Formats: sequence, structure tokens, C-alpha cells
Amino acid sequence: MKIHEYQARQILSAAGVPVPPAEVVRTPEEAAAAFAKFGAPMCVVKAQVYAGGRGKAGFVKLVKSADEAKDAAKFMLGNRMVSYQTGPEGVPVSVLIVAPGVDIAKEYYLAITVDRANNTSTLIASAEGGMEIEEVAAKSPEKVFKVPLHPTLGLMPFQAAELAYQLGFKDKQVRTVAGIITGLAKTFMATDASLAEINPLVVTTDGQILALDAKFNFDDNAMFRHKDIAAMADESQEKELDVRAQKAALNYIALDGTIGCLVNGAGLAMATMDIIKLHGADPANFLDVGGGVTAEGAIEAFKIILSDPKVKGILVNIFGGIAKCDLIAEALVKAGREVGFKVPVVVRLEGTNVAKAREILAAAKAELPTLVSAADLTDAAVKIVAAVGKAA
Repeated sequence: MKIHEYQARQILSAAGVPVPPAEVVRTPEEAAAAFAKFGAPMCVVKAQVYAGGRGKAGFVKLVKSADEAKDAAKFMLGNRMVSYQTGPEGVPVSVLIVAPGVDIAKEYYLAITVDRANNTSTLIASAEGGMEIEEVAAKSPEKVFKVPLHPTLGLMPFQAAELAYQLGFKDKQVRTVAGIITGLAKTFMATDASLAEINPLVVTTDGQILALDAKFNFDDNAMFRHKDIAAMADESQEKELDVRAQKAALNYIALDGTIGCLVNGAGLAMATMDIIKLHGADPANFLDVGGGVTAEGAIEAFKIILSDPKVKGILVNIFGGIAKCDLIAEALVKAGREVGFKVPVVVRLEGTNVAKAREILAAAKAELPTLVSAADLTDAAVKIVAAVGKAA
């Protein structure tokens, strides 16, 4: 789960990390009023979206008057932001922040993320802030410092102080930066974050140290114990089908192929996509309906798959264990009656009560002529690839 920058700022501020003031606005008039409120010679207007590349896309603007702030806000709120991270369709902009300009002397990078290669959470820091950390790591790896966090104790105080020295801070600034690093680490652990990033952490010309921009991602599976964070989600920033799938407890990822997949179990879903590729076609999605397939879940899954105009056929691959095959077959027939299968649907069922399930599918053949039963997974893949080929 992601949140907006202004929400990340709020979380950091609550943890004692110094964050510069900012106003959250949703109209051009509010942006103008925010500029007047700060009374600063210059402010920045920043779009709040779940994507990077805002500056290059023209959705971060420096303004020197209330009128300029109003015009910048009008442009951002009236256009979708398109950047290298959004794709050509872009993302909508419905909220902005207006913040007074900061005289920056030096920029730094701080982040904590899940390091799967080393099975730990790792603090990453660099004195080259404001840039893509991947670029810094590729060109100057010696400028990137990494500190693993203890799984239960988190980041130790001496580690934070040592890192502050490594970044080049001296005297009183070491204590301040060590406090910021410690606050970031504690917040990362306490919120079940998968990424907590400050970029840039800045030193101003008058010696202040501020978290100028922030980003948080959270573990979706832990949000049941963070209702306050879950409430921050902005569905307008997510793809419509992703939101629908999440609400229906379906694991869905859109792909570029023409054969939709409805499978129970992540491993079985991967195998299903592989065998489609093996037989010369491409999957249109990854969709895992979970172990207990219900009629309602199957209906919503079919609706989501068929909402993709690229889908020319569907392969259903279900192993009946917790949910028996006959119950799954009944759910599929009910889904067909409600949704209407206008494309070929090949069904491979295996597991408990599979013989009875095949009888149910055979009995529904007259009512649902595009519904085809397969003997095994290879047979299912061959049949759906052939059916889609004929339709093309």
C-alpha cells in the first residue's frame, strides 16, 4: 500500500523528524490562499500522486506569487500527470501541497527497505540526495552506505551516530541526524512499512536539517492492525481493476497477453501462465482467487478478466481441495449465467469430487456453449490457445 507525500510528512512529523511546513490544497483558490498565508518570496506547488518523475512532468513548480500558485494548481488539477512511472495513460491529480521555498546548502538520501537478498530490513544512506539512488549506486557505489537492522531491536543508537559521521555531519548536527535516522527506523518498524524514504534530507543555508520529501510503502498484509494508515489509501491513484480485485480479496495483476487466467493458488497460477507461453500464446493476467472459491468470487473474477478488451479467451485452472470440485463447477456455471461467456472458456478441474464436477460442466454445455472442459492442464492449454487462435 502506498500513501501520498503529505501523509508521509505527517507520519515523520509525529515521529519527531523535522519537516518543513506545508498546506494541503484541493483547488486553485486554496493554493493562492496558502501562498498568501506563508508570506514567503517563493513557494513550491507539488502534485500528490503515487508516481515519481513529477518535476520532469511539470507537476512540481516554483511560484513567486499567489496568482502563479493559482495557475500552477489549475494546470495540475486539470491534467493527468504522465511520467516514466505512470505509462502513457498517466494518473489523475486531485490534491496538492503548497510549501514555502527552502534555501538548500546540501542534500542527502535516507531510506529503509526490505532487503530480500540478505533477509533483513536495511538502512540505505548517501550524501548524494535528490538523485535516483540506483544511479548513484551504479556510478559511485562507495557513496552508498548500507546498515542492516536487527529483526527485533531495530537500529541501534550507535549505528545511527556512526552513519551520521559517515555522511559527513559534524558536531551538533550528528546528534540531530542520528535522531532523524532513529525516528525513521522506529517508524518503519512500528508501521510495518516495506519502504520508508526521505529524499532529500536537506541542510539549509542557515543550518537547519529538514526532511524535504518523504515516501512510505506498507505491507498490505499488515494493514488490518493499522486502520489509521489503511484509511489514507487513495483509490483514485490505483488502476480500477486492481481496486476491484483487492475489494474482492483476489490477487490480480494485468499483463499484455490475450488469454485470461483464473486460478486458485499462486504457484498454480505461475504454472498456468508458463504453460500458456509454452504453447505459443501469452497470458493476459495473473489472477489467484485463493483456496476457497465461491460463486461470488468467481463471478467477480470473470467480470474483472472480461473488463480487459485484450482478453480473447479464459483458462480456468482449479485444484479442488478446501473447496470441492463440484462446488467450484457450480460456481463457474453460475458465473457464466450471470456474466455471459462471449469468449472461449476452457476449464481444468482436479481434486475432490472431480467426476461430479465434470458432469455439472457437461450438463451446462447447451446453456453455455463456449464453456469447454479439459482432461488435464496440457489439454486445457492446447484447447484455449487453439480457440483464441481461431477467434483471431
